[in-house]
Amino acid sequence: MNPLKKLETLSWIDGGHFSQSYLRMIDQTLLPMELKLLDCRTIETVWEAIKMLRVRGAPAIGIAAAYGVCVGLQPLLVDGKQPSETAFFERLKQSCEYLAGSRPTAVNLFWALDRISAKADSLRGKASPVEIADALLTEAKAIHEEDRAICRAIGNYGASLVRDGDSLLTHCNAGGLATADYGTALAVFFAATEQGKKIHVFADETRPLLQGARLTSWELWRRGIDVTLICDSMAALVMRQGKVNAVFVGADRIAANGDAANKIGTYGVAVAAKAHGVPFYVAAPVSTFDLSIADGSFIPIEERDGEEIRCGFGKRTAPAEVRVYNPAFDVTPAELIQGIVTERGIISPVHRESVKHKALNTEL
Repeated sequence: MNPLKKLETLSWIDGGHFSQSYLRMIDQTLLPMELKLLDCRTIETVWEAIKMLRVRGAPAIGIAAAYGVCVGLQPLLVDGKQPSETAFFERLKQSCEYLAGSRPTAVNLFWALDRISAKADSLRGKASPVEIADALLTEAKAIHEEDRAICRAIGNYGASLVRDGDSLLTHCNAGGLATADYGTALAVFFAATEQGKKIHVFADETRPLLQGARLTSWELWRRGIDVTLICDSMAALVMRQGKVNAVFVGADRIAANGDAANKIGTYGVAVAAKAHGVPFYVAAPVSTFDLSIADGSFIPIEERDGEEIRCGFGKRTAPAEVRVYNPAFDVTPAELIQGIVTERGIISPVHRESVKHKALNTEL
């Protein structure tokens, strides 16, 4: 039986009282060899899980952060304590700032923290700290549930771009493990399959942490989708050989002009797709748009420890003394993107006005 249908990537475990409940997640660093659940009972555990990619994917990071704030408030509410409003909001601020420092690129992290903070501010002076804490948990659960519906909508819109018999390519992991339910880029494949379309998917390994090999190929295989795993360096070749009809990837932040940040290597895939006349699509929720950033040059790019490359998964493949450049993301310019699939529809062509239209739900 498919474990993804039995276990959720993220879940809030009700312990009978706000202070006794906790966040549970799949530890994705151990997949596919081990399926282990991690219980996060402290905000430090949530921060570490986000930082170390135990939970990853922009939507899932946002959900984890929302629940993480609730975990961070728990010490003030143990044994029915009623903290002062000043102490409560100071702890709330500290928790949000702490979690915001876990990873810099995924805008959903900051979007979720801002939404939780705004909810608390709207109740300040109108409800007790205990009541506000309960309201914040309800808000976190709403973010979680909304993402399920968003994933399904993205999948349905994206499936309209897929023909029966298509062979598709994806980079990194944008499936159920990266979201609340169905994924973004992988949601397109799942929806197309549910519509009866026969498809094949090439999954890039996605070095250096192999999210494509460890997670995407595992998800697709478990769901019965025909998948072939390839090294990142093979993507251009399979396009040249005419084996790819379209590319679908996720995104961690999309600038106002449509430039999209995604896992390192995505830009190279987009360049290869353009060179070979293969349509390149980004699938992401509207919450991934950051209209405060004019273009991709302003998107903060996380740089990770060089040991991920010199000694990946405990196997040394380069001298410890060798310098390493290890950006976790790159930015694909809007002009290389055929369309952006959102829960509100498909943005195509991709430019500043079309992005604004969908992100703000306004008329062009």
